[in-house]
Amino acid sequence: MTTSVPGPIAVIAHYNLLERLEPAGPGDLFRARDTRKGRTVAVRLLPEQFVDSATRQTFMERARGLAALSHPNVTTVFDVGEHDGRVFIAFEYLKGQSLRSEMGGRPINVRRAMDLAIQMADAVADAHACGYVHGGLSPDSVVITAKGHAKIPAFALASRDGFAGPDAVHLHDYDSPEEARGLASDERSDIYSVGAVLYEMLTGRRPLHRGAAAPGASNPHVPKELDEVVLKAVAPNPDSRYQSAATFAAELRSIAAILDVRGTGAEDDEEAEAPAHGAGRALLLAIVMIAILAAIAWWFLR
Repeated sequence: MTTSVPGPIAVIAHYNLLERLEPAGPGDLFRARDTRKGRTVAVRLLPEQFVDSATRQTFMERARGLAALSHPNVTTVFDVGEHDGRVFIAFEYLKGQSLRSEMGGRPINVRRAMDLAIQMADAVADAHACGYVHGGLSPDSVVITAKGHAKIPAFALASRDGFAGPDAVHLHDYDSPEEARGLASDERSDIYSVGAVLYEMLTGRRPLHRGAAAPGASNPHVPKELDEVVLKAVAPNPDSRYQSAATFAAELRSIAAILDVRGTGAEDDEEAEAPAHGAGRALLLAIVMIAILAAIAWWFLR
């Protein structure tokens, strides 16, 4: 008995499109099979109006340049081409969930939040070194892999600086204050976005553009050292922020090392206190029972 294998939805170049995915951006997104390399990839087919004929070649060169950006926390771009007048990008297929899903609308463990922010800041730093500004980081655009690592989709890196089509507004939910005012963005805008995502991981809400309260004001597990770093990253004035993502990542690593040296984090301390309190109550109950039994024995002896 043989089992029939369903055919592809469509074929683009040497990619068999197998399944339509939620696009989370402009155009159509598919899980596909690279028939040359024998691997599963993701293929994004952009709408015709996304880039006009005057900017198409520049966009494609910019997108192809992402292949040189090899970072474990950025999705790998494999191929860029055209199909029936539409640009397509083939890149690493990821199994996982969005950071938004992991957060679940509430603060997450402080140490976990720091690890994810370090990964994002490292990825952004490498992108900046290659001449790319992301400008669209948010908990919705960051993917958490099955192994728990953060991955930044490379597509947004290619679509910035004048190549963002009308649908790309969905990529800019976490704009910096200067971007929200219509001013030009630069590396410091990405630093704000990473800081804003970290702020939300720690507090469950986004920072205010006019200036935010320290995360520790609403989450007692956030140490003062981390408060200072986060507030500097989300400063309304870009001149007051970290001037490089690499420096931001280094500061976070330093605080993470301090927390590790201290031992268990605040959340762990709180959890450790609960059994201790339970043991104290059990001891008190035992003492009371002994006293009652002693009183009963004394009454019988009399």
